[in-house]
Amino acid sequence: MTQPPLISVLLSVYNAERYLAQAVESILNQTLTDFEFLITDDGSCDRSLPILQDYAAQDARIRLWQAQNQGLPRSLNRMLAVARGEFIARMDADDISLPERFARQVEFLRAHPQVVCLGTAQDWIDEDGERLFSYIPDTANADLQTAMLAGHNHLCHPATMMRRAALCAVGGYDENLRSAQDLDLWLRLGEIGELANLPEVLFQYRLHFNSISEKHLKQQSANAQAICQRAWQRRGIQGEYTAHTVSWRHRLLLQVGWQTFNRGKRRKAMAHGARAIRVIPFNREGWRLLICALIKPIPGEPT
Repeated sequence: MTQPPLISVLLSVYNAERYLAQAVESILNQTLTDFEFLITDDGSCDRSLPILQDYAAQDARIRLWQAQNQGLPRSLNRMLAVARGEFIARMDADDISLPERFARQVEFLRAHPQVVCLGTAQDWIDEDGERLFSYIPDTANADLQTAMLAGHNHLCHPATMMRRAALCAVGGYDENLRSAQDLDLWLRLGEIGELANLPEVLFQYRLHFNSISEKHLKQQSANAQAICQRAWQRRGIQGEYTAHTVSWRHRLLLQVGWQTFNRGKRRKAMAHGARAIRVIPFNREGWRLLICALIKPIPGEPT
């Protein structure tokens, strides 16, 4: 019987043909190569499956499954059940892992056996791969746990590496949750070990603004609040939920919109202004961004 790999990478794919090759290659090009790459095509109706089949034919580390659409938690649990690695690394089909990600995460987990889940800082990029800003999250367990219990998710799910034993001990992902499954998992893992983030940027997280409606954001916030309440009950504490997904998304749209405007990207700025208006229609800041993007000279642009 062959030696089990050090890491099992879990990737669930659904209609991700635009970015899929870049995501897969970012894993295959890791400097730490001792891993198996478990991929499920979760009922894609675009070219995702043929792309994945091509990669699987070229690299023996890839184990590929095709399934009817079952949702992310169930897809991940099915792969977790057959994973052989000591560590479980997550990945999403539109993000990019920088080459040293696995090496640095394994190094840290080896040196800190009490840590059961480890994330990293990230560069946030837009749909075209342009860098928007760097996000350096809390790194210490106490700060992360405090934030999580209030609903603030400071672990980027696709950038995490977990101990498989710990992940199995808490029962994996809750398949009844349609959103905020990662926050639920972090809170349960945080009850049997510590959480941490590396402060260095080892991941590029792609922001998509078109796909999530205000209705969905409100449901996501309600799910997160219920998840926190269950964690408070398990831990026997009085908690306070302070995360507000809709207002956070609105602020992010405005921040990215003004950044893109100042970089001379008028159309992108207009799009972000329009999206901010859809999230909170009667907030004048979204309208201000949209109008400025329409008529105001861009900094450095000839008048």
